[in-house]
Amino acid sequence: MNEHSFKVSIVTPNGVVFEYDTATLVVLHTTGGELGIMANHVPVVASLEISEIRVRDDESGKRERLAVNGGFAEFSDNMLTIVADSAERAANIDVARAESARERAERVLQSTEDEHEVKRAQLALRRAVTRIHAASVQ
Repeated sequence: MNEHSFKVSIVTPNGVVFEYDTATLVVLHTTGGELGIMANHVPVVASLEISEIRVRDDESGKRERLAVNGGFAEFSDNMLTIVADSAERAANIDVARAESARERAERVLQSTEDEHEVKRAQLALRRAVTRIHAASVQ
């Protein structure tokens, strides 16, 4: 690790999903908006949206995308720790399954007026679209 990089760890209740030692930029979508983290960033704790996380290492040229379903991020001492409800690396996302989930959620949204069902379907739709986007963007 050099002075322009930092460590990243993404953890879920099922264990560590992603670890990287030489990230130069991580872009997160927090409840307060988009946040870019670089080495020596001020300490921060933020709640995460259902969204993509983009990790970049300029020295090696490595890029990684992950889909996360909520949680929080904490950065201090050049260590970014993300604790997410669930997370998937783009390469591990089953796009066909995500497309099916998107279609199911859209059908529910078109066929119900029950407030609870609408909220559940909206969350399912956001998760599915996030997974599809993370897996399909190069």
